[in-house]
Amino acid sequence: MKKQNQLLLIFSFTFLLFLTSCNNNNTNNTAAAEEEKKDTMSKFIITEKPFGTFNNESITKYTITNPSGVQVSIINYGGIVTDIIVPDKNGNKENVVLSYDSLSGYLQKNSPYFGALIGRYGNRIANAQFTLDGKTYKLAGNNKGNSLHGGLKGFDKVVWTTEKLGDSALQLTYISKDGEEGYPGNLSVKVIYTLTADNSLAIDYSATTDKATPLNLTNHSYFNLSAGKDSTILGEKIMINANKFTEVNDQLIPTGKLPDVAGTPMDFTVEKVIGKDIGQVKGGYDHNWVLVRNGEGLEKAATVYDSLSGRFMEVFTTQPGVQFYTGNFLDGTLTNTPNGARYVKHSALCLETQHYPDSPNQPSFPSTILKPGQTYAHKTIYKFSVK
Repeated sequence: MKKQNQLLLIFSFTFLLFLTSCNNNNTNNTAAAEEEKKDTMSKFIITEKPFGTFNNESITKYTITNPSGVQVSIINYGGIVTDIIVPDKNGNKENVVLSYDSLSGYLQKNSPYFGALIGRYGNRIANAQFTLDGKTYKLAGNNKGNSLHGGLKGFDKVVWTTEKLGDSALQLTYISKDGEEGYPGNLSVKVIYTLTADNSLAIDYSATTDKATPLNLTNHSYFNLSAGKDSTILGEKIMINANKFTEVNDQLIPTGKLPDVAGTPMDFTVEKVIGKDIGQVKGGYDHNWVLVRNGEGLEKAATVYDSLSGRFMEVFTTQPGVQFYTGNFLDGTLTNTPNGARYVKHSALCLETQHYPDSPNQPSFPSTILKPGQTYAHKTIYKFSVK
């Protein structure tokens, strides 16, 4: 009997040791998992997944996530920003740029440049031609006889070469050959998208050429800070740091005049609701504002505030102008939209940092001619917060 009791004690003790060990292991495993999760959340990461094919080339969607869970997604077709997912005042993270649910959306006819890199020349060139060093160059007249956003196959419709730079940046490169879309020179372009810890998307543009050529690069993202909760952006407030704007004719080609904004519907020097005066502007806002600048560095160009979501966007740039566009040509007919969303007139706004439209034909405007031996270099930042 005594021996049985001893055996029972030994068994009980061994079983207790086993349970303790299991508990310790479970605790250790849980702690390790929590630590791993915490470690992951404290880092930037870039993931990638297939996004279809274009002309037998694989299209990939790259998603950069920062430690706060903010995400920016880019595809190598057109260098398109498909998603900017940022929190509202309640912490709900949603996409604040118009997009499509598949590559088919971006390939559909008359897709309005959602999120794309634009070049060689962002905006319009009158009569689809310019003269440089005594030679006249003919371009595609893809917009009422004028050239818009680089022509029939601008940078928004090519496949870019991508390279991940660490865990927070994506580099895209493209070589535009001499004569492409009518432009002179072999142009080597590099664009770097960087997501920062303070919820900013920085876009760095650079380029070199072997012949003099006009160059005006920009990004054409369409922003709706309510993430579609409000079907238009007319209730959002905007400030544009500009005392003058580029007057245009009925085809949105600059007249060469730079009127003051004071006392006109174009005055956004103080934050104003977008819909307040838009009815006084034929067709809606689609103009270049001449930014007030103190130098050549990064300076604040504009802000946008959506009171519904509390989201606030600041735009900084090294460029001399910004095109404020209120989605005037959206009409609800685009397909392949997320959850069948209808992108109606004024669904979103664009703030395309740039040189002025038609600069190659306007000697009084800042020059957009890039020459051999020079490096084109500009930077724009879209910073998101809540208030």
